[in-house]
Amino acid sequence: MSLPAGFFDGAVKRILGLQKPDGAIPWFDVGVFDPWNHTESAMGLAVLGHVAEAKRAYDHLAATQEADGSWWAHYGSTVSLETGRYEGTGDEPKKRDTNFCAYPATGVWHLYLVTRDRRLLARYWPMVRAAIDFVLALQSPHGDIRWAAPGPEAEQDDALLTGNSSIYKSLDCAIHIAETLGHDATAWRRARAAVGEAIREKPERFDRTWAPKTNFSMDWYYPVLCGAITGEAARARLAARWDEFVVEGHGCRCVLGEPWVTIAEGSELAMALMAVGDTDRARRMLHLQDQWRDDSHAYWMGYQYAENVPWPVEKPAWTAAAAILAADAIYKLSPAANLFTRHSPGEADQQAQGLHLL
Repeated sequence: MSLPAGFFDGAVKRILGLQKPDGAIPWFDVGVFDPWNHTESAMGLAVLGHVAEAKRAYDHLAATQEADGSWWAHYGSTVSLETGRYEGTGDEPKKRDTNFCAYPATGVWHLYLVTRDRRLLARYWPMVRAAIDFVLALQSPHGDIRWAAPGPEAEQDDALLTGNSSIYKSLDCAIHIAETLGHDATAWRRARAAVGEAIREKPERFDRTWAPKTNFSMDWYYPVLCGAITGEAARARLAARWDEFVVEGHGCRCVLGEPWVTIAEGSELAMALMAVGDTDRARRMLHLQDQWRDDSHAYWMGYQYAENVPWPVEKPAWTAAAAILAADAIYKLSPAANLFTRHSPGEADQQAQGLHLL
């Protein structure tokens, strides 16, 4: 089975239409720009051959990176209390999200897998190195990495399981970049091992000071999607809460307690299913998302199935990109198709064999 020609024309047109002349890709019209969703959108472009536009996106990241290697959590807009929509105000929150700062490493490695252009790795290496060093300065002695802060000197705060899972994958990609360029990545390998151990063995390190995020589907599937939990343990994890988060005929809930499925979560779950070898369910999950497109075939952010309406009434760039990346994982559209489905052998595999990395 393959996708029809032009299947993603509407989705990629949406991303390209949102990209600014400086390379930034905001969430949606008059929406915020943040480095994670911007990177996700650039990856979607690269899969479908828009490499020049993807490079412009990474050039923008390099140009806006702070001196300490970070980016602010988002730029350019805030939510209007009157309308509930994002409006351009230029007001940015003064915090740096570690997951957001790490994710450009995933995008840069993805771009290399698509192009096999080693010069691109060298071009973005200073950006990746500085960003990863910033993130790891916020790692606790227990292995978890704090959620966000103005900087490493700020008082220690809490950690997120989804965020740490994504960082785990970003560290994997950063290690590949470093070693491809001939740099020593020993310290990054140890840091990644510690993050993985925290994810698998130290649940008490997450949600210590706020309400648990276990009602969000990302906390359920992200440790599998990002390779921190693999093999039989990963299959068991997906099976354990499948009936809670998956709505037959609709897709994957974003959060329990709401009649709402979201296209990005459904697409990411499809990739997690591919990672555990469940190709049939992965394909079915991906194609449930097809029904949540507008007349131009751009993806809605989500669908409120109790009221039978798209909600929110937005078509984010990163939602389109998530669907493209899932299709790549299933249908092998690009040389980067295996990025989220075949993870580097790591401490999880060694631990399963009774070995110890550290």
